[in-house]
Amino acid sequence: MTETKSPKESLIVNTDQVMINDLNNYNTLFGGVLMKKLDNNATLSARRHARVKECVTASTDSIDFLYPIHQTDSVCVESFVSYTGNKSMEIFCKVIAEDMISGERKMAATAFLTFVALDDNKHPIKVPEIVPETEEEKFLYESGKERAQTRRVRRKHSKELTEIIGLEKPWEKGVYV
Repeated sequence: MTETKSPKESLIVNTDQVMINDLNNYNTLFGGVLMKKLDNNATLSARRHARVKECVTASTDSIDFLYPIHQTDSVCVESFVSYTGNKSMEIFCKVIAEDMISGERKMAATAFLTFVALDDNKHPIKVPEIVPETEEEKFLYESGKERAQTRRVRRKHSKELTEIIGLEKPWEKGVYV
């Protein structure tokens, strides 16, 4: 019988304050800073689920920036395994901004990342299936198969694209930068 786990077994919660050097010219959190936080959190969720030394990011499906995060906010990233394939894990991340003065909390972003667990020889391994329990987990799980199919189509398109796009340096094509 295949091992199963609850999504909450892979839950990682990380809260940070927003530092001045994390801000862009609009005085909100740089998107790239948030992307790094998402990838770090999601990696830990994947490793916790698969119980391996190494998991690699296979794709970042989407990051939807819903609300700007300001310097007066804390930024809380929650991540957990929302769907599994044979050797891949979809990680759902949500980002909650909390105004530390007023206490108001807003959903700042959501994201889906896909990871593959590797053995000591860097080969992909089978991962435990998940059994969703909460309404949120069930919703994500039930829509996960469709997202996985979309990823397969997108990956196929990307591979086809790499066969026609060039690797030449811009100046070798007559383009000057």
